[in-house]
Amino acid sequence: MSALTNNAHRLLLLGIKATRKPSFARPFLSSRTYAASTRTWTPKTSTPSSRPPKVVKATASTSAAEIDISEAVNGSIPPETVPSSASLSSPFPGDFPAASDIGSTDWSTSYHGLSMQAFSKDIANILLAPVDDMDIEMKPDGLIYLPEIKYRRVLNKAFGPGGWGLAPRSETNVGPKVVSREYALVCQGRLVAVARGEQEYFDPSNIPTATEGCKSNALMRCCKDLGVASELWDPRFIREFKAKYCVEVFAEHVLTKKKKKLWRRKDQPKFDYPWKE
Repeated sequence: MSALTNNAHRLLLLGIKATRKPSFARPFLSSRTYAASTRTWTPKTSTPSSRPPKVVKATASTSAAEIDISEAVNGSIPPETVPSSASLSSPFPGDFPAASDIGSTDWSTSYHGLSMQAFSKDIANILLAPVDDMDIEMKPDGLIYLPEIKYRRVLNKAFGPGGWGLAPRSETNVGPKVVSREYALVCQGRLVAVARGEQEYFDPSNIPTATEGCKSNALMRCCKDLGVASELWDPRFIREFKAKYCVEVFAEHVLTKKKKKLWRRKDQPKFDYPWKE
């Protein structure tokens, strides 16, 4: 009987403690349900509209500071507004000519303007003017010639600097002893004459100089078609000039002691080296 009483008291005390003890455990609600929110992402698409989209063209004054980089990356602005290296202003104006400023005529093959129209009377008078006897030079072998700079001065006087030019029509042909190349003389945008120039050389290191001499020789030959210094190809003029202004003398080579006849102008000094009168 005492044992039963003790057990009853123990159970009673445990029940009292259970009702006073706070519960920190979260009650389990089996009937509660959780609904996850479903969020869908739809990409931004452009809807067609009645008016066409406005496209801003890039100009030379457009700078990178005027454009939002994030907008360009996201594609919200057309790519035409992003400045390129071609649209930005160059710090060296004139260094890159536009395509419209470059002539489209290929003078290596073209005959554009040949015999299309005669030059004006003023230009013709300059080109056909008699050559000055004091400008004519003579080689020791008896050939008379006009220095190439004289031809350039006549062309500059007739057409103005920049009004004429020589256009190559072939590659430079370098032979064992001679350099040659074909050139076209173009005046005021028109083909005037075509000639092949040539120049001798004796050492490979002199090829660049011979190439320049080849160009001058082609210029001299092209100027024949314009009538510049045409007297130099007239046999009668050559004979009269040599009789009036030139003299043939005997000269001796300083080293080999070989003697030969050489020509020079009368107003030039006597031969001194390597040939000596």
